[in-house]
Amino acid sequence: MAEKKEKPIGAVTHYYGHLGVAIVKFSKAVKVGDKVHFRGATTDFNETINSMQYDHKPIEAAKKGQEVGIKVGDKVREGDEVYASE
Repeated sequence: MAEKKEKPIGAVTHYYGHLGVAIVKFSKAVKVGDKVHFRGATTDFNETINSMQYDHKPIEAAKKGQEVGIKVGDKVREGDEVYASE
């Protein structure tokens, strides 16, 4: 039986370390409360989206193709991929 291959739903385009905010460009719609998994060369953690911002304003959901800021509890890097998490 083949293992379930996760498909990325977004990628980190920028990270503001002093704010703990990742800018993520999503390839599918996501909303506050969704669980995501950040994965990269040195990144591997799960995070529940507690807040999202677009254009410095809080939003409840991000559309496909939108770049949004997400508060993260760990360090991420540009190019890290974001997966949907159970």
